[in-house]
Amino acid sequence: MKKPKVCILRTAGTNCDKETASAFLLAGSEPELLHINSLVGGKESLDNFHILALPGGFSYGDDVASGKIFANELRFKLADSLHKFIGSGKLIIGICNGFQILVKSGLLPNGAQLEQDTSLIINDSGKFEARWVYLKSSGRCAWTRGLKEIIYLPVAHGEGKFIAKEKSVLNRLKTNKQIVFQYCDASGNLSGYPDNPNGSHESIAGITDETGRILGLMPHPERHIFSMHHPRNWNLGTKKSGDGLQIFKNGVDFIKKNF
Repeated sequence: MKKPKVCILRTAGTNCDKETASAFLLAGSEPELLHINSLVGGKESLDNFHILALPGGFSYGDDVASGKIFANELRFKLADSLHKFIGSGKLIIGICNGFQILVKSGLLPNGAQLEQDTSLIINDSGKFEARWVYLKSSGRCAWTRGLKEIIYLPVAHGEGKFIAKEKSVLNRLKTNKQIVFQYCDASGNLSGYPDNPNGSHESIAGITDETGRILGLMPHPERHIFSMHHPRNWNLGTKKSGDGLQIFKNGVDFIKKNF
């Protein structure tokens, strides 16, 4: 396969779609910006794509709750297409608002079952948090192979606190190694605010489903694909990649190897 096709799915209020498309383009894929109505109305089909990406933003103005309306559209209008897409071994990634959508549709952490038992709620600080954070990378996921143990990415959200319906859900995520990103300090130690910008349980910043093919994370990897994006250690003259680019390359490489 020369270039995997990526569906960058958007709707009213999505605002990180072009940055996400740029990251996938740089990673060696063929991204296409697509409005959700194109899938719901049957004009386009997920069958034509290898990766589904849900970018950041404020879909539908964050009405009801961040990502909830978009999540319901996936759950009640595109369930059959998603079942087929996931069952064929393809990949899904949700970033920030995209993570909220995946969680509230039930795609994370439960995959095609579409059963919600986790959520992302208002930050403990009670305000919008926009800062750079350190992330400890672990777990098993097609998107995170070869990442450094600690990476540095920006967050920008008001509802990023990850919670679980029951403690057993958190225990399952830990046992299955579905927790792939945790907020930490520069040394890799889990700590509180501001290292954990929202108060997430277990310092969770990103999780995967049991297959390791669906990834959701609150930080923005598409905002650190070049070294010059780094707020301190940047140099306009270098072509060195930023910490986020490897995530997109991993997704593209997975498809190239398996399709």
